[in-house]
Amino acid sequence: MTTPCAHEHLAELSQTLRRFDGCVDVADDWGVRLAPVLEGGARLLAAGNGGSAAQAQHLTAELVGRYREDRAPFSAICLSAETSSLTAIGNDYPPEELFARQVEAHGRPGDILMLMSTSGRSGNLLAAARRGRRAGLQVWSMTGPAPNPLADLSDEHCSVDARYTATVQEMHLVALHIMCAAFDRELGVGEPARLSTEDLEVLR
Repeated sequence: MTTPCAHEHLAELSQTLRRFDGCVDVADDWGVRLAPVLEGGARLLAAGNGGSAAQAQHLTAELVGRYREDRAPFSAICLSAETSSLTAIGNDYPPEELFARQVEAHGRPGDILMLMSTSGRSGNLLAAARRGRRAGLQVWSMTGPAPNPLADLSDEHCSVDARYTATVQEMHLVALHIMCAAFDRELGVGEPARLSTEDLEVLR
């Protein structure tokens, strides 16, 4: 994927937003369904590479900390942020084991595994998805354009139809925040944000 100039970037974002309704519905549904899972004592594991690693850590931070309003913390682990584990596994095992081994260690049946990838083709995430499904985790993924191998391996996926890596990452962040808002709403935390007429016009 190439890098767009500023105006092209904004145009691409605008066009991608118009095709984003499917991901909005998926992310909102994930937030609603994640709430009782984490309230019941299960956990969310998240992973990604590069910029998607930062997105995965962003998600777990919102759950362990908070999104908008104060609430109880919930168990969420970013596998991309486990520096000592990552370097130990990377030193002793094949690259595909980087996240899969952590999933095997931390994952329990009923947990959620969120994998984030702009390409949907990263070998270490594909291995993590396979290991997660074998261990009884629900595998959710956020990817770039489908079809792709990670979306195919996932129980459910949000695939962003965009040409540029940066746009995919930005839309993943939007989906992540929609998910967190729905999570809090399902828990009865705070009031849902209300868009003005002007805001709604921008999104049309």
